[in-house]
Amino acid sequence: MFRTLLLAGALAAGAATGAFAQATQPATPARPATPPAAAAPATPARPAATTPQSALIDINSATRAELMTLTGIGEARADAIIRGRPYRGKDDLPNRNIIPQGVYDGIKDKIIARQR
Repeated sequence: MFRTLLLAGALAAGAATGAFAQATQPATPARPATPPAAAAPATPARPAATTPQSALIDINSATRAELMTLTGIGEARADAIIRGRPYRGKDDLPNRNIIPQGVYDGIKDKIIARQR
């Protein structure tokens, strides 16, 4: 008896939701909730070579936190850069084995070595 009631309840619930019914109308495609972002103009990425000089990080005066914003520069490398000051040029970093050449190649357009 309990099985019969359980089966009847399941069939009634399935019929109410249309789970067992055949579709009589074609399904409509779902629309996206928000329109595509085509309305906002895409900002083209500027090449690193055109970075304004005021945005460059001076390796002779930058703080540890500022140095760590550079790709490949963590706590240890930032500390090594600070200990090696002053620098005559930014290429002193790989030439004096402060950082590897590969890391330098990735940040050379973002740094400067200003003289006092």
